[in-house]
Amino acid sequence: MGAHRKGAALADRVRASPDGGRDRYVDALRAVALVRVVAYHTFGWAWAGFVFPSMGVMFALAGSLMARSLRRPAPGVIRGRFRRLLPPFWFWGVFVVGAMLVHGWMPGWRILYWVVPLGDPPGDAWAGQAWEVVWYLRTYLWFVLLSPLLLTAFRRAPVAVLPASLVPVVVFTYVWQPPDDRLGSALTDLAVFLFCWLLGFAHQEGVLARLRPAAVLPLASAALAYGAWYACAHRAGYGTYDLDEIPLAQAFWSAGFVTLLLYARARLRTGAGAQAGRHRRLDRLVAVLNARAVTIYLWHEIALILAVPLIDRLWDVPAFEAYLPLESQWFLFGVGWVLIALFVLLCGWVEDLAARRRPRLLPGGRAARMGP
Repeated sequence: MGAHRKGAALADRVRASPDGGRDRYVDALRAVALVRVVAYHTFGWAWAGFVFPSMGVMFALAGSLMARSLRRPAPGVIRGRFRRLLPPFWFWGVFVVGAMLVHGWMPGWRILYWVVPLGDPPGDAWAGQAWEVVWYLRTYLWFVLLSPLLLTAFRRAPVAVLPASLVPVVVFTYVWQPPDDRLGSALTDLAVFLFCWLLGFAHQEGVLARLRPAAVLPLASAALAYGAWYACAHRAGYGTYDLDEIPLAQAFWSAGFVTLLLYARARLRTGAGAQAGRHRRLDRLVAVLNARAVTIYLWHEIALILAVPLIDRLWDVPAFEAYLPLESQWFLFGVGWVLIALFVLLCGWVEDLAARRRPRLLPGGRAARMGP
């Protein structure tokens, strides 16, 4: 009985943070995830997913916020999620699609996926690096649509539904392989990150806080071990150990890693976010990254693409050639972030309009709200 009361108290603390709903730990996780995504697309580190599985973290945090929002009627919540995401996507898509059309691309009827990306939108391979990021938006929107049903099932049997959510990716690996088309890609991505999305439910509903460490830690460690083993054991077949290329390994490694991150948040109430709260500049940076997360995610590949010819021009200046590390990938990373910052200033206001807020050049000051 005492253990139950302790778990319930922890759950209440998860739902109501002491500073009025601000959750800097969650904001810090999302900020780190964004930086890691940009770093991965700059350096191509195959090991980056093991250090920090950004997409699993982002889906878990989105699932947590979705569970919180679904305390209101589901149709309005779903409309709100689509409204907040689609205008920044359309604004970005005007430039991407326009560039492809100028380059000679001839679209068919599937250009409708550039209106609502419930399937992978078509595009010119010439601009593939720019529009390949849309898979995340497509997966996110499907999770939003499915969340009312998923949350109902989760609330009925959370301890059973959560581990069962890994079954689809196991079936897709060992029993039936989805077709190599839009449907197959969508099914695979949903299966890979379903556990993380439901883990967000578990975090928001206080389920994680009620679980004992003796149950969580061994299972999370087993998931990590299995994901790492599968990636390394099947490296030859996939040609890499990069988790992004190995769905089963990605699913299990992300499941174990994100479970530990959110369980630490639920049990200890400490983490990177607390540090951000004690450092005003870092806190503001984290707030900006969160407030402009969609803009950063959509535009970061274009920033990295533009950074290459920009650096090429710097070679024509003798002083820059002599004193700047123009050949370094780290220099490319830095220039990429300068351009990302420029896109945040030029394009980020669309996120404000989509959220029905007053447009601001540089936002900040509001962190993710995880409580009621």
